Amino acid sequence: MKKIVLTLFITLGSLMAIEIGQVPPKVQLSGESGGKVDGTPWNSSMLKDKVYVMFYVDPDERKANEALTEALKKRHFNREKYASIAMINLAASWLPNAILESKLKEKQKTFPDTIYVKDKKKVLVKKWQLADDNSDILIFDKKGRLLYQKFGKLSQKEIEQILSLIEKHL
Repeated sequence: MKKIVLTLFITLGSLMAIEIGQVPPKVQLSGESGGKVDGTPWNSSMLKDKVYVMFYVDPDERKANEALTEALKKRHFNREKYASIAMINLAASWLPNAILESKLKEKQKTFPDTIYVKDKKKVLVKKWQLADDNSDILIFDKKGRLLYQKFGKLSQKEIEQILSLIEKHL
């Protein structure tokens, strides 16, 4: 009986995990769970029609993948085919949400082409099994399928791979 329960648990867990080549399970952030900085809901079904780079970040780890951010800026990818999302894991930080949300609103004004999203309840950590308290990078193709994921700081070689991957799928 224990083996059956364990197998069922593992199977259900893998159904919720985000996998390379697959469209992730649908997720919506709104209200108490978060949403876009402008107060509107964010839904994972929005990850289509463009190549998306998603930064899922603990605010305390926000500088971990700054080298990728700079490399992306230098490429000036066509915004009709490419988009970026900065999703902040507010529940991972000791800083008060009000302060973080204020900073995110400033960032949204400074970088209007990036979609800023708040995850107040670690929804993506739970639903997609992303790394908590980290800097996670996810890349999606135009059909919403996951092309790449990395939890933690990227190497220069990985950054170059990401840039090539984006160019290939634009």
